[in-house]
This record gives sequence, structure tokens and C-alpha cells, in this order.
Amino acid sequence: MKPVLVRSLFAVVVTLVTLFTGPARAAMPVPAPPELGAKSHILVDYHSGRVLAENRADARMEPASITKLMTAYVVYQSLASGDIALDDVVPISEKAWKMKGSQMFLEVGEQVAVGELLKGLVVQSGNDAAVALAEYVAGTESAFANYMNHQAEQLGMNNTHFVNSTGWPAENHYTTARDIATLMAALIRDFPDRYKLYATREYTYADITQYNRNKLLWRDSSVDGGKTGHTESAGYCLTASAEREGMRLISVVLGAASEDARAEQSQALLNYGFRFFETHRLRQQGETLIEARVWKGEQEQVPLGLDGDLWVTIPRGRFDRLDLTVDVQKQIVAPVNAGDERGRVRVALGDQVVAQRPLVALAGVAEAGLVGKAMDSLWMMFQ
Repeated sequence: MKPVLVRSLFAVVVTLVTLFTGPARAAMPVPAPPELGAKSHILVDYHSGRVLAENRADARMEPASITKLMTAYVVYQSLASGDIALDDVVPISEKAWKMKGSQMFLEVGEQVAVGELLKGLVVQSGNDAAVALAEYVAGTESAFANYMNHQAEQLGMNNTHFVNSTGWPAENHYTTARDIATLMAALIRDFPDRYKLYATREYTYADITQYNRNKLLWRDSSVDGGKTGHTESAGYCLTASAEREGMRLISVVLGAASEDARAEQSQALLNYGFRFFETHRLRQQGETLIEARVWKGEQEQVPLGLDGDLWVTIPRGRFDRLDLTVDVQKQIVAPVNAGDERGRVRVALGDQVVAQRPLVALAGVAEAGLVGKAMDSLWMMFQ
């Protein structure tokens, strides 16, 4: 049975006074998102998760070398867990050496450090590097693909299935623009230090210098990472992320007609998002929003707040029109455990709810003794 929720007027007043000060500004109308020639695309705010533009974002598509985002993610997990290390030496197999397409130009039998292979994977998009890393982490590339699919499931990439570590065309190897945006966000969130490698413009291995295929790294100083992909069947693909004044966006363009087209269309999406939207962190994780009455407990009050930061993305110039309300469970009875949901926090812009989060207990409250519980039982009868 769901708890009955009632609005806490006190919390509403406090929130409005502390959040929205200053004179109201005229709101700029938000135009329709740009129309792109790619087969599929999406634009997402990293912090709030709000989708600002999309077209066929859930259509299953070939990801080509964007697949290597997941290859890297799984390798980063292995590094974090201590299963492998950056200075581990990886023997290059004949399968890795024979890989076609983009290459790091590894030689069969060569011994290469994991850290170097990651540079070849991320900057040069080396298929040989992807296979070498997959074999080192999981024994075989097919076993590594199982790791990739497990991780996709954990991240909520519900329309994704991997067959290999490279993105080489294969039956039943697919993903969506929305799932790629989810993966890109997870990589930035979970491995921020590793993500910095994606801003590297060039890498030299075996006296061969290759340049990052993400042209936006040269065109837009706010772009700090992403991944390209291309096969005849997939077309030209690009996911990119950019940050301006604390606002981070993620764009995904799949199936563009050319290398220039994927860059131009990605730039158009990013410019649209930054020009017409703004993102704000309204409340922080662990911040007390309200003290609520607890019945039959050793303490009479419990602090309630959020289990994560509260971000909103809204059209520019409308921050002062936001309305944040806190709904608290009608009666909270001990015991209360830290993290228990005891209400909801909602943020609205006019009639539209732009964000809502669980209101959770920030501390535990144990049951009172027999006398305390008996007295509170009497008081509750009159409430």
C-alpha cells in the first residue's frame, strides 16, 4: 500500500525564497531542433538527463567503431578492479594483427602495454588494439562480447547487443542513439580521468602518427571527447560531448552521409542545446530539505533530503518561473532507516513537471521504548 503524501507548505516557502530571487526576465522562445540528414540522432543534457532533441533515437542501428566506447568501458572496469594494470604487457595475436579497417599497426607476436593499446583504441580507433585488449581481458573476443552485453544491461542499454569489440559489421550487432548517449554519460561519470584521453588529437605508434577522427576537437574548444565510427552499411557516426559554463551536453549522430556531415550535424545539435537551454543544480545530495516528525522513535525529527544531486534543464530565461515543492509522507513511524523513501520532491515549470526525485531519510531513527511508543500512540489518535 502506497503511503499517503501531503504537501509540506513550509518546505515550499523556504525553497522558493532561497532558489528564485531577482527580477523576472523575458523568456526567449525555443525554436524547433535542427533537422538533420542522419538516420538517427539525439541530444541529451549530461547532468539532468533531459532529451533536448531526437529523431528515431530508439531505432536499432549499426554503431561501427562507436562500439569501442563499450570496449574501453569494460577495460576501464578491469583496471579499476585490479584485474589488469596499465603496464601489463599484452602479446599481439594473429587475429588482432589481421584486423582490417582502422589500425594501430601492431605486429603479430609484439608485446604492447595495456596503456599504449588504450591510446591506440581511443585516439586511432584501432581494430587491432580492440581485439588485443579484448583477448587479454577475457581470453577471447567472443567472451569479451559477453562482458560488453552484461555491462550494457547493467547500464540500461535495452536496445543494444554486441558481437565483437570493434564494431566490424556483424549480424545481431546493434545499438541505438539513446543507448549510446547512456554509455557516453556512464563513461564520463564513472571514469572521468580516463575520459580525458578522448580529447587527445593525435597519437604516434611505430613511428606512425595518426589523428583523432573527431573533427569537433579542432572546431569547438568546448568539445572534450567523443567517438567516431564508419562502415559502408552504418554510414558516418559520431558521439560527442561538450561543456560550456558548467553545462555538459552529449550528442549522437548515426548514419550521416559523410565525415563532414556527421561533424556539422553534431555541431548543430550542440549549438542548439547551449543556445536555447540552461542547466542548474537546485539541491545537492545529502542536503536537508525539511525536518519531519517521527512517531514512536528515539528522536522526534528526521532530516529528509535527496539521494543524489537535483539537476534541471530548462529553456533559457525561465529559471525564476520554477516551482519546487516537497511532499512528505503523512505519518512517519519508527523505525526509519537512512535511505528510506518518505516523500517526493517535484520541480515544475508552469504545468510541466521538469524533475522529480524521491525524498529520503538522511539518518536513521530507532524505535522508542515501551513508554515512548505508548504515549505517541495516544497522540497519533488525535492527529
